Amino acid sequence: MTETGVASVASGKIDALGQFELHPVLGHVGEVLRMPQSVLYMVVSVIIICAFFFMGMRSGSVVPGRLQAAAEMGYEFVRELAISTIGPKGTAFFPFVFALFFFILVGNYLGLLPFSYTFTSHIVITVAMALAVFFIALLTALYYQGIGYFKHFMPEGAPKALAPLLIPIEILSYLSRPISLSIRLFANMVAGHVLMTVFASFTLMLAGLGAIGVVLGVFPIVVNVLLFGLELLVGALQAYVFAILTCMYIQEACATH
Repeated sequence: MTETGVASVASGKIDALGQFELHPVLGHVGEVLRMPQSVLYMVVSVIIICAFFFMGMRSGSVVPGRLQAAAEMGYEFVRELAISTIGPKGTAFFPFVFALFFFILVGNYLGLLPFSYTFTSHIVITVAMALAVFFIALLTALYYQGIGYFKHFMPEGAPKALAPLLIPIEILSYLSRPISLSIRLFANMVAGHVLMTVFASFTLMLAGLGAIGVVLGVFPIVVNVLLFGLELLVGALQAYVFAILTCMYIQEACATH
């Protein structure tokens, strides 16, 4: 629970959304240079990822140790995901998918630490990543298929008389990709952390009721432990879903048939 959450419980109310507020950290210079905690934890995530793979692959042993084995497994997992989904051209897009997957994964898990911040719960960040995927897929489609790519907005075999209806629907469906991609990650992270904050607040509130409150407070503690385990699963699952949808969009853009 964040400091905001603790303060809200002390005042007799639960402010489950206060943990998502942005405020400057490490100081700022006037109104020009500011670093909110979301940026700080994004930098920390990048450092963790780089340090993990650097330390894991530094020895390059034929018989890998635990750290090297974990780094190799992570590398092979994302590489196989990209190539099996996109196809032979997936090798060119593997670094992008790799960076997205581990950036989201570490961001999700980093936010589970006490007094930390889950930057993947910030809609601006998830939208920025989704737009990057959208424009990379669009530019890839134009590179491999040219202007003919836009013919897909009129389903093959459909009556031409339905074009005024089908084309706007297909365009809206296409433009909704970054929206669904960003909201899916954002909503899952927010929902999980809100639930954990609520049940943690219940524990603190019940503790103030004396002996009976201590007994009743065991229930929200158990629920929070289960929620924490669920968040570990959801954090990995959301990183995987974001990565595989990225691969699917790029695969569609690379397809020339």
